Amino acid sequence: MGAPVAINGPIGERAITCSHSQWSTGAAEQSERVRAESMGSMVASVEEIGAAAAPQAVERRLGELRATFESGRTRPLSWRQSQLRGLLRLLADKEEEAFRALHDDLGKHRAEAYRDEVGVLTKSANAALREIGKWAAPEKASSTHYLVTLQRILFVRLAHQLLLEPNSAVSWMGAQVWVPLVAFPASAQVVPEPLGVVLIFSCWNFPLGLSLEPLIGAIAAGNAVALKPSELAPATARFLEENIGEYLDATAVKVIQGGPAVGEQLMEHRWDKVLFTGCPRVARVVMAAAVKHLTPVALELGGKCPCIFDAVAGRRNLQTSVNRVIFAKWSSCAGQACIAIDYVLVEERFAPTLIKLLKSTLKRFIADSDQMARIVNGRHFQRLSNLLKDPAVAASILHGGGLDAKNL
Repeated sequence: MGAPVAINGPIGERAITCSHSQWSTGAAEQSERVRAESMGSMVASVEEIGAAAAPQAVERRLGELRATFESGRTRPLSWRQSQLRGLLRLLADKEEEAFRALHDDLGKHRAEAYRDEVGVLTKSANAALREIGKWAAPEKASSTHYLVTLQRILFVRLAHQLLLEPNSAVSWMGAQVWVPLVAFPASAQVVPEPLGVVLIFSCWNFPLGLSLEPLIGAIAAGNAVALKPSELAPATARFLEENIGEYLDATAVKVIQGGPAVGEQLMEHRWDKVLFTGCPRVARVVMAAAVKHLTPVALELGGKCPCIFDAVAGRRNLQTSVNRVIFAKWSSCAGQACIAIDYVLVEERFAPTLIKLLKSTLKRFIADSDQMARIVNGRHFQRLSNLLKDPAVAASILHGGGLDAKNL
């Protein structure tokens, strides 16, 4: 099989886990250990990524991004729309190359690559193009007469006097933007503004989708963007670096490749927003580095995904539920996804029926392992193999557990 698949007794230990780490830093005595845990043998050194990792090259690129944004180039709606159209052309023109890159990195079948990454990105970019006019439009403040505003203030005071819960009145007043009375007779509006220069850290399990999905939002909002793809998906990172500048404004959107050292170097600079996809441990490092510049950070992190399986009436409903459990666990990147089911909670009396159906359905669903993604690299394959060989886990395996080290 392309990836270790195992069913453990009713609850048992996890057989497949996921790591999204991008880069790490910390005390000098811990840095090498942390990097080894995060990256394994595939961490790219500064020398391996060439000029992109040189401090002078990074400084120059970031300076160009800042200058582009401050020039006002990214603010017009026409520029944002042109970038989204360029991204759509990239996905259409380079679709086969994208499929090859995802297959080289993770063994993804083209159907999976389109379903989870290319197709989703096309839909997202089209949606952004359709809605961007509304998103960027100024919102007028309420034109309600100032006397009405005073009446609402009096209403809150009355609520207090009647011993009512005033929070509802406050929330009701806060549903709109009100012009303060002190500003009479002025009018006002809320104008959406781009933040500035945005840094995106992508991950390795959806290296195309989770690179370009946040990029769509960032350029739709009129920002300049630096994208750091995962070095654990080198083919996709190379694909992005070679094509982004051809289809998008190369002065406003730049791909910066590298490993942990480059991640550390990037976080030494001031950003207007950082978007990070990865694991909680590395997210803490990102947040700690961002604090120095008071940079706002958006984190998309992995977590636990239990499935509560109750007794279902009817054979058809039961089979449908089992199909969905297997799909949710193994269909995306062979289970290497933060949304994959980690464990199933089920009544003990119902467990034998569930296990029997899981066995038979897995045999049908994963008959051809060539259509399944592989484990990202040798280090993670070995980690999972060791988990399956652990006596406490091995004794609980009821189905599967086979290994194919050659194909990961």
